[in-house]
Amino acid sequence: MDWDKVRIFLEVARTGQILGAAKRLKLNHATVARKLTALEKDLKTKLVNRQTTGSSLTPSGLALLAAAERAESELLRVGSQLTSVAEKVSGTVRIGAPDGLGNYFLASQLGAFAAANPALIVQLVALPRTFSLAKREADIVVTLERPTEGRLISTKLTDYTLSVYASEDYLKRAAPIQKPDDLANHLLITYIHDIIYSRALDYASTLGELVTRRYECGSVVGQVEAVRAGHGVGILHDYAAERYPELKRILPAIRFTRSYWLVSHPDTHETRRVREVRRYIVAKVREARNQFIVA
Repeated sequence: MDWDKVRIFLEVARTGQILGAAKRLKLNHATVARKLTALEKDLKTKLVNRQTTGSSLTPSGLALLAAAERAESELLRVGSQLTSVAEKVSGTVRIGAPDGLGNYFLASQLGAFAAANPALIVQLVALPRTFSLAKREADIVVTLERPTEGRLISTKLTDYTLSVYASEDYLKRAAPIQKPDDLANHLLITYIHDIIYSRALDYASTLGELVTRRYECGSVVGQVEAVRAGHGVGILHDYAAERYPELKRILPAIRFTRSYWLVSHPDTHETRRVREVRRYIVAKVREARNQFIVA
């Protein structure tokens, strides 16, 4: 069986689209479709139901997927053993992270790691979304909750805190904020409830009865910038807010504590490049623990 064709089949199965697989593999759409058809001819069975809305696996496709993933895992394990003696960390490691941690901490830290390891390509995907390790969307993922399903390896990175902030300029010209009830006179800058991807993000609901005016923004960076611009008050990550002296913490009795977890897949967990990036992230986060938790 031609592994190159099986590799293409795996991407089609994981993305649910021939076009999506082509983009992931950096191949032409027609090439992916042709190789998939060739694999079906080799095996004398239909593997994929091709539809305009995407692709789904047939029973034969599901059987091949299970076998192909086992073969892939073994190849990754052996490859890790063969390259573990190499002096340089090489290859590509993709890290999926929440946009707060990704932009306000990991971007600079991982940049330093990439600079120190020129044979390694570090890809940081800092977005307000979840990432699938099973579909190989990333090699390492930072989550807000510890995974409870699947064969995943998780390590708690740190707790972190969020507080209520406003800009110094805003506080000078707006109605005083001395107690929680005073928030009724202010615009709350917060997330979009319909698209939050984790229950851990649902902290603003605590203030739901206190505020009637909201500006909703889908990213942490957007919320920070709106508060910095003096448009209202917001619940911000303390480690992000501390970067900007114009942001002032208000209502100190209101504080939220959440956690970050570092997660990887057992198939790639022990590959040297993944192992070294994991170790680096854990070390840097723990070194900076005092930045993440504000008393």
